[in-house]
Amino acid sequence: MCGRFALTATPDQTAAFLGLAELEAFPARYNIAPTQPVLMATAGAPRAPGSNLPDRQPMLVRWGLLPAWVKDTREFPLLFNARSEGAIEKASFKAAMRHRRALVPASGFYEWRQTGGKKGQPYWIRPRHGGLVAFAGLIETYAEPGGSEMDTGAILTVNANADIAHIHDRMPVVIDIPDFARWLDCRTREPRDVADLLRPAKPDFFEAIPVSDLVNKVANTGPEIQERGEIGPEPDKARRKKPGADESQMTLF
Repeated sequence: MCGRFALTATPDQTAAFLGLAELEAFPARYNIAPTQPVLMATAGAPRAPGSNLPDRQPMLVRWGLLPAWVKDTREFPLLFNARSEGAIEKASFKAAMRHRRALVPASGFYEWRQTGGKKGQPYWIRPRHGGLVAFAGLIETYAEPGGSEMDTGAILTVNANADIAHIHDRMPVVIDIPDFARWLDCRTREPRDVADLLRPAKPDFFEAIPVSDLVNKVANTGPEIQERGEIGPEPDKARRKKPGADESQMTLF
């Protein structure tokens, strides 16, 4: 699963990583959540022979995919993740898998390990050697009843590798730089041609850092949410004492 992530690199660093000509200015984002706009990159129109311009284009999409066939968005679940296993057969994702594969740049993501308490322990999971990572994304353009269009997207997930499995059983699919072009090529490559890319990240690619519960609130958007911290055990709730009750005596109430 991937329900929160961050993109803290500069626009120039992000453009160079994705192979884009340029990006408009944007601030560092430490706590990106579903329904918010996210940056994705797709294959652009073929360039003229001899052109040395990048053939990829950036898109700003709503994080939460809406298939074109949805009639009432109020009754449709928020698809911010897509299980890579069987995505090509699932009605919600098969069109995007065939025609609109994308890259989602990130500095890392957050995941929660359930510890028996209500909150769970959050972790900031980032590339061990720093830099950016690209998650496998899908894009679907949804036409609203009023006629306006909205680009929406989801992040593909896969079974977690050994580095993440003790925290959560799912993780985002990571596309390596040498595979960017193949993943994005929807003109000549069918989903079956890129199925081998839908795999867990290599061992030791990520490191997981326990952080405080500041990340739990979408309103917290500063770098402090990535500082190391651990959630302590929840305090026992004090037992209510009835007025006049004597704890030294047995009672039925």
